[in-house]
Amino acid sequence: MRYLVTLKSRSPAAPPPLELMEAIMELGDEATKAGALLDTGGLLPSASGGARVSLSGGELTVADGPFAEAEEMIGYVVYEVRSKEEAVEWASRFLRLHRDLWPGWEGEADVLKVFGED
Repeated sequence: MRYLVTLKSRSPAAPPPLELMEAIMELGDEATKAGALLDTGGLLPSASGGARVSLSGGELTVADGPFAEAEEMIGYVVYEVRSKEEAVEWASRFLRLHRDLWPGWEGEADVLKVFGED
């Protein structure tokens, strides 16, 4: 089963600590060796060239970033795992790194099953 995990931050945009980035790389290596990690990437803030395309009442509208939400989507991961619980565990490990290595950082991860063959 494939799961898309999106990471949202409620903290102001700031470079993450070096220790956190090193720990994230180690976790990514572990997930790759386990055969779970398919893709990952960071996302710039919506003010850096983002846009939202909406459809309402038959009308398309385009709004340039920044978006008004208090949270900013900052990254994603795609996992190939055996269960939702396994995807949640990888996401939880990722957020625990943030908790432990970036005091005061706040955010959340959404774990979404990718529509597919299973």
